[in-house]
This record gives sequence, structure tokens and C-alpha cells, in this order.
Amino acid sequence: MIKLALGLVALSLTTSAALGEDMVVATPDALKWGPAPPSLPKGAQMAVLSGDASGNGPYMIRSKLPAGYQVPAHNHPTVENVTVISGTSNVGMGDKLDKKHAQALKAGGFFSMPAKMNHYAWATSAIVLQIHGQGPFVVNYVNPADDPSKRGSASVQSK
Repeated sequence: MIKLALGLVALSLTTSAALGEDMVVATPDALKWGPAPPSLPKGAQMAVLSGDASGNGPYMIRSKLPAGYQVPAHNHPTVENVTVISGTSNVGMGDKLDKKHAQALKAGGFFSMPAKMNHYAWATSAIVLQIHGQGPFVVNYVNPADDPSKRGSASVQSK
């Protein structure tokens, strides 16, 4: 019995040490902010917390958006999970941005959009969002004329 208990303790310490090698710690003042990829309207900034949003694995990013910022109707090939860190964000479902049919979310609010669900968003105030999911993070606009990425391409990647 004692050998079994000691074995379990040794296993848990080994597992904890292995997990520590992959641990990510990010303080707000240490985040490296940069411009969002060109698939989003100008004015957004992003910081990668973990992973590679352009790859096929899990990722987590933060996004800073100025007051009045809008993302026209779009969808993603994968599930998008968003937590409002600060400010007020608005989100709605549909094929075009419609401020009358949306939900306002303050800090602490969360939404999850299934893959390929058309939705839109805008910022009532300056906001910080945390976005996570399985990559790749791709924005497909309902109306191709809304796609700002036609001016170039980039991806969101870990540094």
C-alpha cells in the first residue's frame, strides 16, 4: 500500500513537471500588441497568448478594438469563442450588420459561434476581447466587398 501511494505521488510530480514545460503565463503589461491581420478592418490590434491561430491547433488571442469599430457579417470555418475582457461589445447573427437585432455584452460576457454561422459585431466603447478556438482563424465575409484583406495577406502567429 505504501509503495502504491509513493508511486502515485511520484507519477503526479512527474506529470506536474512535464506540464510546467508547456505553461504560459501572460501579464497584461507584457503582451506584445500588433496590428490585426488584414482580414479584419483597420484599427484592431492583436496579441497572441498561446498557440498559432493560422495553424490547425488550439489558439488564444486578445484583440483591442476602438469605440465604433465594426466587423461586417462574416463566418469562420471553425467555432469562435469570445470573452469580453473590458468595454461593451455587440454581436448579432445574420447576413448583414443590424444594430437593432444584436446582444450587448459587457466585461465578463461570453459568446460562442458555431462554425459557418453568419454573425457581425461592433464596439460601443473601446474593448478588449479574448478569442480562442481551434485554428485556423479565418474570416469569411458574407459580402465579398466587405473583405479588407484584398489589399494583402497576413496571419496571426505566436512569437
